[in-house]
Amino acid sequence: MNKIQIETAINGEVVEFLCEPQQSLLEVLRETLGRTGTKEGCATGDCGACSVLMDGRLVCACLVLAAETGGHAITTIEGIATDAGLHPIQQKFLEHAALQCGICTPGLIVATKALLEKHPEPDETTIRYWLAGNLCRCTGYDKIIRAVQDAARELAHPA
Repeated sequence: MNKIQIETAINGEVVEFLCEPQQSLLEVLRETLGRTGTKEGCATGDCGACSVLMDGRLVCACLVLAAETGGHAITTIEGIATDAGLHPIQQKFLEHAALQCGICTPGLIVATKALLEKHPEPDETTIRYWLAGNLCRCTGYDKIIRAVQDAARELAHPA
């Protein structure tokens, strides 16, 4: 099968890669580009482990064809932190122990970023709605919700 050449921006860096027409963005991120922070959970779009931002919109990388990403801006978990350190969302997940095995954590952090960009001061119902597509089999969600609330407060009202 003929491969397609794609040029896109991943975490602010222009990247070119070759992919087969049926390859998912998740597969290309992990296997072709070595960006393994985005996790594979179900490969059917049901768990949210592979959540990334595409032009600022939350998507499951397992459901997006890599060939569709040309000219778009992709943000993965690797693009959330800065050279200065962890993003406040990441820091709050650590402080609240809102992670355990780590499979769901990257997707939850990316989903939280999308949420807080759209709703800087969400109530608990809004948080639960936005994170409903991200399944966690380890933590029980309470610590995740508290971490998101704390991150929202910090980002909306920096010290």
